[in-house]
Amino acid sequence: MTHTTFPDRATMAELLAKMLWEIKAVHFNAEQPYKLASGMASPVYIDCRKLLSYPRVRSAVMDFAASVITRDAGFERFDCIAGGETAGIPFAALLADRLSLPMIYVRKKPKGHGRNAQIEGHMPEGSRVLVIEDLTTAGGSMFTFIDAIRAAGGIVDHGMALFYYGIFNEGALRFADGKVKLHHIATWRNVLAVAKEQKLFDEKTLSEVEAFLDAPLAWSGRSGGVSELSL
Repeated sequence: MTHTTFPDRATMAELLAKMLWEIKAVHFNAEQPYKLASGMASPVYIDCRKLLSYPRVRSAVMDFAASVITRDAGFERFDCIAGGETAGIPFAALLADRLSLPMIYVRKKPKGHGRNAQIEGHMPEGSRVLVIEDLTTAGGSMFTFIDAIRAAGGIVDHGMALFYYGIFNEGALRFADGKVKLHHIATWRNVLAVAKEQKLFDEKTLSEVEAFLDAPLAWSGRSGGVSELSL
């Protein structure tokens, strides 16, 4: 793999955003906001798991993920790839295959029977582990998996999200405090840019989405959702 094999970062971000629109994995609706698991009201919604159902798109995205990791982290920086339950597991398998590395997966909590394992697969003590998820908002779920790996003797200095919300200061602080460098391909800004370029929505919807991205918690509070993020 060489640096000339893949597009530059900006092009990869734009292409992933276009792919997400093409397969209808992203939605804008300012009139009837989506309620997220955090309790936030949001005019945007994304389902990155749909990428798995489109082999050509899936293959390109995993090429991008491999490129981002090797460029920004290194070629021999990891001993295995870890996927978080559940959406991160198939992407971990795909990326591990791309990078010729072993793969493990991490449960949200120990399974409660048998060996009571939280980590499935073989992870020797001191293994340098890259944790991958399909998307991350402010890092909460990713650190559930990172903490479990660290508790089991693994070393986690890097995380990978195919899609990063990129709109919460809390997210940047969480990764900085946790001493994890987060790598990603695209953010909501990239998705909005494609929506504007292709005129996918009326101006009012686009401006409402931009207002949300600029101040998500304030937008949520005005729209019936929480105005504080619990990390």
